[in-house]
Order: sequence, then C-alpha cells, then structure tokens
Amino acid sequence: MATEQQKEPRPGDAWVKEAALIGATLLVVACGAWIAAGFGASADDGPDPGSLVSFVVGLATGTYTWPGCTANAYVAGELLVLAAAAVAAYRIRLRRRRRPDVDDAAHHLAQGEELGRLSAKGAAATAARLGVRSRVPGVLIGRSVRGRQPLYGSFEDMHVDIWGPRTGKTTRRAIPAILDAPGAVLVTSNKRDIVDATRGPRGARGAVWVFDPQQVAQEEPTWWWNPLSYVTDVARARKLAEHFASGSRDADASTDAYFDPAGRDLLANLLLAAATAKAPITQVYSWLANPKDDSPERILRGAGHHMPADALFGVITAPDKQRGGIYGVAQQMASCLVNPEVNRWVTPVAEDDDRPELDPAEFVRGEGTLYSLSREGSDSAGPLVTALTVAVVEAAEEYAGSQRGGRLAKPLLGVLDEAANVCRWRALPDLYSHYGSRGIVLMTILQSWAQGVEVWGERGMEKLWSAANVRVYGGGVSDTRFLGDLSELAGEYDVREFTATREAGFAGWSGNRTVNESHRRDRVLKVSDLGAMPPGRALVLASGTKPVLVETLPWWQGPHAGAVRASLTRHDPGAART
Repeated sequence: MATEQQKEPRPGDAWVKEAALIGATLLVVACGAWIAAGFGASADDGPDPGSLVSFVVGLATGTYTWPGCTANAYVAGELLVLAAAAVAAYRIRLRRRRRPDVDDAAHHLAQGEELGRLSAKGAAATAARLGVRSRVPGVLIGRSVRGRQPLYGSFEDMHVDIWGPRTGKTTRRAIPAILDAPGAVLVTSNKRDIVDATRGPRGARGAVWVFDPQQVAQEEPTWWWNPLSYVTDVARARKLAEHFASGSRDADASTDAYFDPAGRDLLANLLLAAATAKAPITQVYSWLANPKDDSPERILRGAGHHMPADALFGVITAPDKQRGGIYGVAQQMASCLVNPEVNRWVTPVAEDDDRPELDPAEFVRGEGTLYSLSREGSDSAGPLVTALTVAVVEAAEEYAGSQRGGRLAKPLLGVLDEAANVCRWRALPDLYSHYGSRGIVLMTILQSWAQGVEVWGERGMEKLWSAANVRVYGGGVSDTRFLGDLSELAGEYDVREFTATREAGFAGWSGNRTVNESHRRDRVLKVSDLGAMPPGRALVLASGTKPVLVETLPWWQGPHAGAVRASLTRHDPGAART
C-alpha cells in the first residue's frame, strides 16, 4: 500500500506513455517481419535481410525486396500467435476485472500445503484410513481462490454452514454434496428445488422416499412411516415428545415453568401407551381430547410400565383447572396430528393398506435417499420431520455399532437444510461430534447465527459451531457480532505504507521527492468485507487448518450437470417455463 501527501503529474507524462506503447508495438512488428524475411530468404533464395536496422531502413526506402510466399506464411503465423496472445491477455484482464475485491484476502489465508487435510490428497488419505470407497475423496466444499485447489471435508467431518438468503446454499453446497454421497442420504428442507434437482440422479443409486405431509412438492403419500415404531421404551417416548414440543411452537413463544414440562411428560406417556397398544399415532390426540379417559393408564399398567401409569393417573385425577392446563399444552404440542392430510403419511389409510412402510433400520443399510419436507408455522409438520430425521440417524448409529470399527462402511450423509425451521433437534449440539466417529456426516445449514440461537440457545449454538470440523460462511449475513468473530478468526497481516513528499519545483516541474516507510497490522477480512461477500465466495474454517477463502462451485459446473438438468426437466413443474 502506498500513499503520497503530494502528487503532481509531470508535464508530458501521458504523451511519454503513449509514445512508449507505440514504440514497443512497432518494435514487435519489425522484429516479426525481420524473422519472417530471414526464414523466407533461406527457403526461397531471396535477399538476406541483414541486421534489424538495415532491414527496417531497406523496407522504408524501398531498397529491400520482400522474399515471397514463405515469408508471407511466417508473417501469417506470427499474426495468429499475436492474436491468440492478445485474446488470452484480454480474457485474463477481463477475469481479473470481474474478480471480487474480497479475493485479495486470499493471499493472506491458507494456500498450497497449508490446506492439509482439506485438500483432495488429505481427504483421500482419510478415506483410505477409514476404509471408505467412494468416487470422490470427501464432501466437496469448493475450490481455493488462491491456487484453485478442490477442497473437501473428510468422511468423518461434521459441517455447520451459515449462508444468508439468495447466496446459493442449495445450488453450490447442498446439491453437490447430495449427488456425490457414497451411501444413503437424508435431506430436510422447506422447498422442493433440492428434491427436483437430485431425485433423478439419486434414484439411479437407490430408492427415493419423499416425506411431504404439507404438500411442499405436491407429492402423493405412496408410502407411510409409523412414528410409534421409534418408541420402544420410556426414553424414546420422551425423545419423541420433545420433538413435538420443540417443533410445534415459535422460537420466541413464552413457556410456563410448570405446564410445559408437565404437558411434555403427559404426551410422552400417551405416546408410550399408543406404541404399547400398537395403535395409530392419531389415537394420542383422541386421548388428549378426552382428559377423563383412563384407558391409556390401564394399557401402561398392564404392560408393566407402572411409573408412567402412575404419572398419567396423577394427571387424570388432578383438579379440573390443573388437568385442563396440562392437557391443553399437550394438545398444542400434538396439533399437527389434527390435519388429515398429514395423518395419511403416518398412519395406514385402511386395514388392508398395501403401501410400503419406511423402515429406518433398513433404509440406512442401502443407498437410498429420504427427503423430509415441511413449512414453518403453527400448522407445521416439523415435529414429524424432526422425529423421522432422528429415527434415521439413530438407526444408522445402531447399525454402525455392528460394523468394523463401530462406524458405517458407507457413510450416511445428512443435509439438514433450513434446520432451524423444519428440523428443531434440541439434542443436536450434544451429539454432533459423536456422529462423526460413527460414519454419520451431518451438514447443518442455517441462514444466520441468530436462527441457531432461537433453537438451541446461545450456549447450544456455540457448542454446535465448535463441534463442527468444517464451518462455512457463504455470505449474505448482516450480524456484525458474528461477522466480527469471523474477521478475528481470519487473522491479521502486515501492511507496508509509503508516504512521499515533494518539494516545490521550478516552472511546474516537481522538486526533490522523499519517501518514508511505515508498518501497521490490519485485518485480512474486515466486517464490511464479510458482509458484502458476493455469491460464489465462502470463508471456510476447518479444524487444524488456517482459514481459507474458497470459490463455491454450482452443480452446473460439476460432473452431474446433465443428470440434474434431466431431473429438473422431469420433476420441476416450472421447467417448461425456464
């Protein structure tokens, strides 16, 4: 960086530069013609051009005779080479001109050998150590701006991504990861684009299941899943009740210290009773609508679940106001079960229902793909999406326990897009690092840090962020506190500054010039740089590696572009218009 306190252009500077450019051009042309004349003289027995100076003088005065065809051919070849060089130089200059300003920071971030385990070589070494056979060495992150190396998260890395709206998180991050996955894939989202783009290529690998109880993708319930198949004991009943509790209310909704825990416990006991009786999950809401019905208490006691039965009996026989409050809270938690369209996905439609039932334990053993879609809001099916997600991940964890080394031979990839809206898994931060050692690779994608705080709280979000091995910021966020933390993690670099002073000269000419050098420290990426980061760029913070600036790669620049276009043409209802 150089600055001048006084800078006065010398008269005639512009003319000197133009003259130098013209002179250089003429020199190149003269040298080319001289070389061509020399080759032409040798091939066609023409006159020797002699020295460059005599050749130029001879051409100018007409005393030199041009050799002929061979020389013309050489001139044509030289012109082609010069034209190609000019085009290449123009394209390089154009690319540099289009390059985002943030790319300058890449010089001070990780590059080359510093990328270590993020490089293709490092990820491939990890895959070989884990015994994973895959077409790609890991989960693609992007390409380093400096050095243009492809970067990957390994098959034991956990990811947390924060991308603002309209920054390309689906096209540049989620879709490429789904398409490259070597085993089963689990996806959550609140839009259909991710399904339309990938179900074609993924369908060639295995079965495709689209869980769409709110008709986000207009999918028909050609199959079903029984949430109560997950409830095998009291602990799992309480987990399922927690999913209903966290997914059925707004993040900023007020809660009651007594009625909310009591309502969640009531719901857990009723879920356990329904699972014990092998009843459909809709039976739970019927019991909640009739607080004096003691049949679930008798079911639990008959199955030997005495303590849950005692707890349920205590609520049923409580004073009317107390009982009504607890049942009312539990009803609100299970409100998604009121919608008959939702129920078609989680209950048999008839006694002789021949639709296939999804078995999470069987799913994780293959290479199929499960898409779970839901919209946020009061009537959201988010609790069921969360429950299904947890059921699949825990089935994968259980299956991994029977595999060599306690991990899946073919890793399960979970892309939890819009996790804060449609998959509010409360226990996720506590389990995140553990799943990496089981061959379960999760990618949690959020739109902001605040979204995560709404679901997991400040400490929970910090725990999730710290537990991830690969943390990606894709731009589009205006949270100055979060961006300030990223700026600090990106580090500082030395800046050399030069200050020049000039003395007054004579007749418009500058006098003596003095240059002073100074040093200071500056942030590699300022908050303003991170806030204005354009689509196509991302900052990656990986464990054991310096931060690196990457160019994110959309699916249409990848090897699956043709298959994705075919999938969109077939499944996207707007494909004919676009």
